[in-house]
Amino acid sequence: MNKVCIILAAALTLVACSQKTQQKAVKTEEKERVEVVSVMKLAPRTIERSLDISTNLQGYETVNIAPSVTGRIEHIYVEVGDKKQAGDILVRMDQTQYNTTKIAMGNLDIQMQRMNALIETGSISQQTYDQTKLSYDQTKANLLFLEQNTFVKAPFSGVISAKNYEDGELYAGQPIVVLTQINKLKALVAIPEKYFPRVKEGMALTLTSEIYPGQVFNATVEVVYPTIDASSHTFQVKIRIPNDKNLLRPGMYVTTTIGLGTEQAIVVPYQAVEKLVGANDRYVFLNNNGFAKRVSVTLGQRFDQDVEIIAPEIVEGVEMVVTGQHKLVDGVKLNIVE
Repeated sequence: MNKVCIILAAALTLVACSQKTQQKAVKTEEKERVEVVSVMKLAPRTIERSLDISTNLQGYETVNIAPSVTGRIEHIYVEVGDKKQAGDILVRMDQTQYNTTKIAMGNLDIQMQRMNALIETGSISQQTYDQTKLSYDQTKANLLFLEQNTFVKAPFSGVISAKNYEDGELYAGQPIVVLTQINKLKALVAIPEKYFPRVKEGMALTLTSEIYPGQVFNATVEVVYPTIDASSHTFQVKIRIPNDKNLLRPGMYVTTTIGLGTEQAIVVPYQAVEKLVGANDRYVFLNNNGFAKRVSVTLGQRFDQDVEIIAPEIVEGVEMVVTGQHKLVDGVKLNIVE
């Protein structure tokens, strides 16, 4: 049994020694390995800074047509998709209460005319006049309220985007129809906090949609929200989009492009930036006294075949490998050619 243990121990020792020998050989090979590359000296370049952010469009205004009085729906004048102008009647509710109040208002109108004549001649007391006037004013206000909630009109021009009832049904809280403004749209976008000083109300920007390839839509920054979200480190901006031709619709997915002026940045050929297999991590190789140094970078703005890269080591004067980088590993010796 002891002999077996001794033999196993010896075998394990041989395996371990073999692995160490192989590792030393690999390291030696890497040190002796030389790769032919070309480099470029990094220098800042003036770029037009812009920010692309995707978002969904919304109707500039959306209102739930929901009268303040419950009751039977006499008639709905619209269907989903109908375009309506401001002031058009959308819904007519049961008129019983409205008609009753209208009759009462007619009687009070006549009575008030008599009271006006009597108060001038001193035939009635001021108290009697005031009581009649109060009843008249209350009924008049109630009639106006009932008129607005019996003959429900569109508060603005738009399209009917939902209908939840049919004629004769009992209205009980859920909106009867939904009116959405589409000749003007809006969108909310979240912008990184570092750009807060640059984004101003009234700034012009553009929108693009995959539905309309090559077509650009103009828009304007309408509101810059005054606070920063502590969790996402972004702030919200409300964008107004004219839509007179009705090409865009609420719910569409678009990309907004906001111009933020010029600034200095390090821009390199996109092909010189490597990507880690199976991940989205990006890296480049720098010339570190004749040896390759791998540096992780963050990609910034894209400019055709070039891209902005960002990292603490990416500074002016550093040499970055631009050809031959695919064969490199960290620490490999470089043979730099023009």
